[in-house]
Amino acid sequence: MTDLTTYMELAGAATGVAGLGVAKSRAPRVYWSLVGLPRTWGRFTWTYRDTMEVCGLTVQPSRFRAFVRRNVARGEVRPVPPRVRRVRPTSTGLRITLRLPAGLEPADLAASTERLRHAWGVRSVTIAETKPGYVELRMTGYDVLAKVNLPRKARPHDLVVPVALREDGTVFERDYRKVPMALTLGANQSGKSMYQRNLIKGLAQLPVGLIGIDCKRGVEQGRYAPRLSALVTNPEDAGLLIDALVAEMEERFDLLALYGVSDLWELSDAVRPVPLIVLVDEIAELFLVTSKKDEPARDHTVMQLVRLGQMARAIGIFLEVCGQRFGSDLGRGATALRAQLTGRVVHRVNDKQTADMGLGDIAPDAVVAVTSIAPDRPGVAVAGDTSGGWSRIRTPETTPDEAAAVCREFADLTPELPFLAPFRPVGQVVIPPMPAAPPRVQPQPVTK
Repeated sequence: MTDLTTYMELAGAATGVAGLGVAKSRAPRVYWSLVGLPRTWGRFTWTYRDTMEVCGLTVQPSRFRAFVRRNVARGEVRPVPPRVRRVRPTSTGLRITLRLPAGLEPADLAASTERLRHAWGVRSVTIAETKPGYVELRMTGYDVLAKVNLPRKARPHDLVVPVALREDGTVFERDYRKVPMALTLGANQSGKSMYQRNLIKGLAQLPVGLIGIDCKRGVEQGRYAPRLSALVTNPEDAGLLIDALVAEMEERFDLLALYGVSDLWELSDAVRPVPLIVLVDEIAELFLVTSKKDEPARDHTVMQLVRLGQMARAIGIFLEVCGQRFGSDLGRGATALRAQLTGRVVHRVNDKQTADMGLGDIAPDAVVAVTSIAPDRPGVAVAGDTSGGWSRIRTPETTPDEAAAVCREFADLTPELPFLAPFRPVGQVVIPPMPAAPPRVQPQPVTK
């Protein structure tokens, strides 16, 4: 009987170990809560002071503290690390609030995140300043970007669209009130189109006008026609559409002047025009010309885009520009336009210069992170902002059919705008069926 009990205990232990192994790969949140969190919390608690001292994140104590420590406590005077104020566990990691001593700044901790990550055995460590003198150290216990699923509560609202997940487990949102203009870069098969699909899927559910500029004959945005207020598929029509948007911008400024306000959101609901999101699929197609006679038209279109980027935020027109490469080598006005695009999202790129063009002027530290994105992880990108901060993000997998279905479902939200009537798409693009392959001829043996 004793042997049977022993065997049952061993079998139960083996089953538990196997279950944890399965949970580690298929249910990482469960594994983190049961195993990873207690282990990491304990390692952090016992090694915190030594780790911070080794990483150079300590300062010499004040003279009074050193005197008390040496003469009253009769102890060794050691450097002072940031004081731990709060430790908060989450489903993806740990959030630790630190009070910085005099002599340390958040940049000092941000420069040592890789050393802290390896010291405590976690997936990633990021630093966020909460208020002067306080920072939040965010640990991620596992790779949350391996399989991205946005939380159910992440819904589009008030010109805020959740489009991706950060590596610390928080949701990356595209907020057009805070970041009105944005640039998205990425090579082929990098996930740039998937990012745009998630963005359109969220915008389609909001009461806004969507304007598509897809100079690849509409192969990307044509399927979203039921929800688009305008769609152009060649550079010539794009120039006319941008001129119409500039004329609308001037009329909206006249409306603001009439009511004595400086922002669209200060108007009452009865007179406020609908916000417009301009989606440019491949910006290079608006710059590249085949002959010198087309250069004046190109320069005019680019300058009109620059005007929209400079002034259109106040009247509710926002630019969402995508491309594989974007810089001064495209032509006149490229640098001026890029300077107006505040938000930057850069996927895997083919060369370091493209990463520099996207993030080098706002977050130089993020350039190295862009060049290290693996080709087998489409959708992973680096998002930066003008404050110098950046984070790795990944968009959830969304098929073109899913995004098109959402556009059809919310087609009734498409506003009727008279100035866009010449550019209004007729409807959903009908794709003809592919012809069937001819039947294979079976060889017949030669008979005498």
